[in-house]
Amino acid sequence: MPVKLGPAGIPLSCKGRTIVEGMDDIISLGLETMEVQTVRMIAPQHFEQYWQAGVLANKTNFEMNIHGPYYSELLGDKVERGRSLTKIESTLQAAKTINARHITLHAGHYGEMGRGREANEQLANVFSGIVDRVAEIWNDDEDIYPVFPWLKDGTPSKIGIETSGRQELWGSLEEVLEVVNHVEGTIPVLNIAHIHSRGHGRMRTSEDYGELFDQVRETIGTKEFYCHFSGVEHRTGNAMHYTQIKKSDLNFEPLAEFIVEDGGWLDITLISDSPLLEHDAMYMLQNIEKSRHKQLERIAREDRRRALAAQTGRPAEEIAAKEKQQAQMRSETSDEKVETVVEKEKTESKPEKKESKASKKDAKKEDKENDDVFDFEEDDDDLF
Repeated sequence: MPVKLGPAGIPLSCKGRTIVEGMDDIISLGLETMEVQTVRMIAPQHFEQYWQAGVLANKTNFEMNIHGPYYSELLGDKVERGRSLTKIESTLQAAKTINARHITLHAGHYGEMGRGREANEQLANVFSGIVDRVAEIWNDDEDIYPVFPWLKDGTPSKIGIETSGRQELWGSLEEVLEVVNHVEGTIPVLNIAHIHSRGHGRMRTSEDYGELFDQVRETIGTKEFYCHFSGVEHRTGNAMHYTQIKKSDLNFEPLAEFIVEDGGWLDITLISDSPLLEHDAMYMLQNIEKSRHKQLERIAREDRRRALAAQTGRPAEEIAAKEKQQAQMRSETSDEKVETVVEKEKTESKPEKKESKASKKDAKKEDKENDDVFDFEEDDDDLF
């Protein structure tokens, strides 16, 4: 069950702002991957630091990934498609330079074509051409191997088609799976926040995640998954914006539970899209570890019950029921003790209040007597 986690971009806590410095910080946090963001045009001066990042990734076995332009219009007219493919070309060149395993791309708006078979067929043709272009870039010249040693024995980056989070954008889970199923060299990028939003908050339990991963496995027959995760604010089936995980109705605990309990067959990379980036990546890692500890505790209890059942001749189910009953009794006893302590505190506090009132009354009486004495003395003074 390999699980790799990392942020979408350079960590917020990184003092430097280069990719290599970001990688150093990610590795020091115990994370194993990152996704370089090239969501807009790539400046030529960036390629020097991209190459340095690729060398480091190759030496340390660090998984590099890259995200292409957000504003693609692959279902638009010829001019719009050409403009989008020009931006994507820069991403493909950067992917080779950093030794990226996955390249995440968007399709864009449905446009005049709308939903349906025609749109899916056009995108299948477009992504097939992109896959061919990646292969060309990775095998264009043997002389570059000393500069890019990972190209010699490596495999080209996989083209990831990301699920979208808005109804007007192409990229429902079913649409993505249909195109990926027809284009070799592509993979689905499961953006859980987008799937959750587009499904009106559908990802709530570990069973929901089981159904999701089973659907993908049955459709395209893969055990390798590339996923994005973040908190999200959504309305009417549309993602509004990402949030930190703790402030969203999309909880990570059910996914962590599924990964640990039923996801032994998964090979999964999880990228944090959260505004907190590496902080929420660490939060996800901690939740997975918690789920592992819970699993170990459960297995230990089951082993103990089986051993006790073998010794006593009683069924393990009966022992489990007895333990549950005892735990419930302990809980009730604990609650009763708390109630008793509270009642005792209330009872003890009441006399104190009465005594306090009595003390106030005595004090008033004493003050009055003192006042009388004081008045008498004043009268004596007047006599003189």
